[in-house]
Amino acid sequence: MKAFRSLRILISISRTTTTTPCKPHKSQNFLRRFYSAQPNLDEPTSVNEDGSSSDSVFDSSQYPIDDSPVDSVKKPKQATWDKGYRERVNKAFFENLAEKGKVKIAEEESSEEDDEDSIDSSRILAKALLEAALESPDEELGEGEVREEDQKSLNVGIIGPPNAGKSSLTNFMVGTKVAAASRKTNTTTHEVLGVLTKGDTQVCFFDTPGLMLKKSGYGYKDIKARVQNAWTSVDLFDVLIVMFDVHRHLMSPDSRVVRLIKYMGEEENPKQKRILCMNKVDLVEKKKDLLKVAEEFQELPAYERYFMISGLKGSGVKDLTQYLMDQAVKKPWEEDAFTMSEEVLKNISLEVVRERLLDHVHQEIPYGVEHRLVDWKELRDGSLRIEQHLITPKLSQRKILVGKGGSKIGRIGIEANEELRRIMNRKVHLILQVKLK
Repeated sequence: MKAFRSLRILISISRTTTTTPCKPHKSQNFLRRFYSAQPNLDEPTSVNEDGSSSDSVFDSSQYPIDDSPVDSVKKPKQATWDKGYRERVNKAFFENLAEKGKVKIAEEESSEEDDEDSIDSSRILAKALLEAALESPDEELGEGEVREEDQKSLNVGIIGPPNAGKSSLTNFMVGTKVAAASRKTNTTTHEVLGVLTKGDTQVCFFDTPGLMLKKSGYGYKDIKARVQNAWTSVDLFDVLIVMFDVHRHLMSPDSRVVRLIKYMGEEENPKQKRILCMNKVDLVEKKKDLLKVAEEFQELPAYERYFMISGLKGSGVKDLTQYLMDQAVKKPWEEDAFTMSEEVLKNISLEVVRERLLDHVHQEIPYGVEHRLVDWKELRDGSLRIEQHLITPKLSQRKILVGKGGSKIGRIGIEANEELRRIMNRKVHLILQVKLK
């Protein structure tokens, strides 16, 4: 009987629901949220005066980012005078007086009898430093500086198929992030410069977009100008590194990659040295297989040396760096060895945001986003304000890039802001805004 009563109750409830009108869009909304990856276009969003929604803007000042100094270890205070002047004073002034017996540096527990004969070293030092500063500068150089006639320089280009590890190698050799590195192909969209200065030698690395060859043996006629520029600049470098993924070559060889290696290694260029780098050797389990790959390309006359490296882990990179340093010729440095120019820092900020964009947004969306640097301003408190715009061609892509309540663009902005603070060693105020084209 209880079963029959419960059945009657369910039938009566179903009849009442059919008589009352219902909103069909709620059920569709629910199914779309539950089963589909498309963004919900029915959710209301607050709109600013310029037409952009508040969720599409990331402002680092609105997020709890640690404002503590980047370097936890306090650096000792350094002298404000030039160290070169101090050395000149010690050699030219104090040594002469010490030989004549006129200078006696008093110890903390010296007797009162020697106080009358001792000279106030602090006054002598101050006077000597002042005289040295007023004198015309001589040929002595500061710490780390190299005379222009003694400087050596080398321009190195890195080419290869997409996802071969060119950007990872550039970042490792330079010592900081200058190019975006991701698991996705075609991460590098333009030529990226990285500078390594060691002693009297400066090596400039040029990371280029991924190149391929079609079946006829010539370069792909890509619509985008970035690949065409990469092909035209191949012969402009002093040393050319041709890199490929040796692990992928052993697992599933790509005829386009083999054709590219042979195409670059068949004809010698008297004005350029070319080397072949087999990257990602750390992923190869049987190291004997690397010798088979080296024998496969050893008859190509254009390659002067062969290197087996891991651009991510750093194995074999030391030998490659030493080889490049030995190839440098006497030529003035083209880049500042001590400070990065503003253009280089601007490019690094774009690369860092693009790397985070590729990590969190998938499929074809990140490749269709137009990335712009809108504002770059140094504030009075020493911090840096950076504003970048991400422009999408479709409204649906904009919704996916923003995320629910701005969660995705917020995550991209937080990670990029923290990395920029580490690289630039200062407070960074990052603003990201997603717009529709």
